[in-house]
Amino acid sequence: MALRLDDKIAVVEEVSAIAAKAHSAVAAEYRGISVGQLTQLRKKARASGVYLRVVKNTLARRAVEGTDFQCMQEGLVGPLILAFSMEDPGAAGRLIADFSKTNDKLVVKLVAIGGKEYGPAELDRLAKLPTKEQAIGILMGTMKAPIEKFVRTLAEPHAKMVRTIAAIRDQKEAA
Repeated sequence: MALRLDDKIAVVEEVSAIAAKAHSAVAAEYRGISVGQLTQLRKKARASGVYLRVVKNTLARRAVEGTDFQCMQEGLVGPLILAFSMEDPGAAGRLIADFSKTNDKLVVKLVAIGGKEYGPAELDRLAKLPTKEQAIGILMGTMKAPIEKFVRTLAEPHAKMVRTIAAIRDQKEAA
């Protein structure tokens, strides 16, 4: 059943609002995937904070116009499912990469992040981006390392003195 004009406008506004807030996007061809498999993909997407939508290409082109994902307009061809990462930049990449491992019919066509379009080969790089918690952990470890080294350096003369006295004591006890 064809969409009425009001429905088309609503779809474009919804996807445009999502694209304006999203960190990254992945477009994949879903030809040959069953409804049950798509339902599983949608469940995983909801759980991981990814907006997943099948949109007609003409509507998708209008929706991404004026957003960071405008670079994707030329590649929106064929039956595509759009995945937008809302919270974590790598979430859509991880979702599509994990699903495509078990289902070879899902073929990645476009990857976009930061206003730049990348080819399907860059999906793995996007999927390997750390989550927010991992990135904070890496940052904290990096910030904490110089202080830990400084404290160890300050404590070393005392520890060396204690080891030297213990060695002298052991020598005297052995004699």
